[in-house]
Amino acid sequence: MTKADIVDIISKGTGMTKVETAAVVDGFLATVSYALQQGDRVELRGFGSFCLRERKEKHVPNPRTGSMMHIPHRIVPDFKPSPQLKAYVLKSMEERGLLDTGQPARPEGSEENQTDIFSDIDRFFIDND
Repeated sequence: MTKADIVDIISKGTGMTKVETAAVVDGFLATVSYALQQGDRVELRGFGSFCLRERKEKHVPNPRTGSMMHIPHRIVPDFKPSPQLKAYVLKSMEERGLLDTGQPARPEGSEENQTDIFSDIDRFFIDND
């Protein structure tokens, strides 16, 4: 799913124009990016949190040549889903029979109306508050 897909789904579900929705999505992403640049953690209750993680330096073999490569210490953005989100996704996968099947999360030919996600999302946030 791309940002354009997200904008399309939200605009259909809320009645906002695509331009207005794109501005809101861009504003959200810019705010999260800015917070991470400042070293802050962004927590969305019931969804998850964005934070920075430290990756230690390491020496690993180059898969192409086999010689050892040095990967320096770095700080990277990370997302940790909430227990509620994990449970919601797991329940949905179980209901659709997609666990341990090796099948894609959305089987080809699936023509679900994506604007219906708002009723599911509302149920998720109301049930898990």
